[in-house]
Amino acid sequence: MRSSVNYHGRLPCPCQRCFFSLTTVRRLLVLLLLIAVAAGVGAAWWLHAPLPQRAGSAPAGQPLELEIEPGTTPRGVARAAVQAGLDTNADLLYWWFRLSGKGRGIKAGNYEIPAGTSPRALLQKLVRGEEALRAVTLVEGWTFRQVRQAVARAEQLRPDTASQSDEAIMAALGRAGVAPEGRFFPDTYTYAKGSSDLGLLRRALHAMDRRLEATWAQRDARTPLKSADQALILASIVEKETGRAEDRAQIAGVFTNRLRTGMLLQTDPTVIYGLGEKFDGNLRRRDLTTDTPFNTYTRAGLPPTPIAMPGKASLLAAVQPADTRALYFVARGDGSSHFSESLDEHNRAVNKYQRKQ
Repeated sequence: MRSSVNYHGRLPCPCQRCFFSLTTVRRLLVLLLLIAVAAGVGAAWWLHAPLPQRAGSAPAGQPLELEIEPGTTPRGVARAAVQAGLDTNADLLYWWFRLSGKGRGIKAGNYEIPAGTSPRALLQKLVRGEEALRAVTLVEGWTFRQVRQAVARAEQLRPDTASQSDEAIMAALGRAGVAPEGRFFPDTYTYAKGSSDLGLLRRALHAMDRRLEATWAQRDARTPLKSADQALILASIVEKETGRAEDRAQIAGVFTNRLRTGMLLQTDPTVIYGLGEKFDGNLRRRDLTTDTPFNTYTRAGLPPTPIAMPGKASLLAAVQPADTRALYFVARGDGSSHFSESLDEHNRAVNKYQRKQ
């Protein structure tokens, strides 16, 4: 059999008409290998290297803002990234998205791209849907008016409810005819830039629904409260009356005892709430005797609605009050309260802590 290599060290081509030097072939193979290695090293370096930002595309030290609309293709995302200010080739970015196998997993949303972000980190952020988030905090004890003010001030939260009445907002949330006071759980809520304020309120509403349901399930069997809504109302009063966390259950115990025995609650925060914008910071004797639906000095039982947003601790105190015989309490002036079982003891405490006698 004739060898495929002749004695002159030449390799015949398939057509048997021309020959390549074995040395030449080896050199070509080595060159191709070096090119492949160089390309691989270059690609690996590019994937981990910071993507530069185009001059003037964002204030110094600030991230680029990238908005991806629903339905945008990977190629469209690459172009949007370059238009947002990334100083790179859009086609190169697109091929990275495609070859990674994750390009179709990119999620729509509003993103912030910090300086120094690499192509690999960019794709991870977009696939995970790590949108640029903002936050707004709803504080325990706030009224719904204060909630609306905080939502209106929230950065880059779309003000869909700005021109709506409280009643219209509750109707839009599926609670037509329900008073908004106390119906939103106080917490810190994050949101994507451009989100609707109505969506944030809906989350807070559902959070209170869940919290109230769970708390009502833990109620003391001896409670005089008839419903979860009554627990919410009492919890709002406890929230406004409490200066120190350790007093919550005791204060709830006082109001529970009064409800059980038919005594008037006589709590100033309900009177103040009933005065609304008329309250100037000074509660007068005539305010205590002027009847409103929220005046617990003139009307028995709980007021018709909550007077503020209660937190988790106040909700729990309302349904699990301290086992106490106290019927009165007065502020000591340091945030704590003095509790009394009799009116005489209470009057002495008032003289001591309020009148300094």
